Amino acid sequence: MPRASRRRGEAAQRHADTLRFVLFEARPAGLLFPQLTRASGLSPSQVRSGLAALRDIIAEIGWPPLIWTRADGYQLGAERAALEAYERAVLTEKLTEFRRFITGTVAPHAAAHPGDKWVKHVIAQLNSIESTLDLVVSA
Repeated sequence: MPRASRRRGEAAQRHADTLRFVLFEARPAGLLFPQLTRASGLSPSQVRSGLAALRDIIAEIGWPPLIWTRADGYQLGAERAALEAYERAVLTEKLTEFRRFITGTVAPHAAAHPGDKWVKHVIAQLNSIESTLDLVVSA
């Protein structure tokens, strides 16, 4: 079941439509956040909620994906190499997040409570996620 949030509201959907139009007009180039804000006439908060709603709409309808790169900003329907680079960057970021969570929170919890069933379960699951992400990122 989808999570209920502001992204599903009518305002966020209107903002998503505006952003889709602006990004479609800019294709194949992308727009950095300040450029997207200026071009759309929306506030930064409206752009953020519109981008979140746009990602949801893209997933539901099957439109070309929305990606972000430091150099080009937000892009609709990028080429294969750009999509792969974006996916690798996001997965690398998540892998780093998981590793920091394991070493900074879960490992000290396990050391403090070595017999705790919960922490053993969490460690097993997180180690599985970590190894899977590591395989994907290094492939």
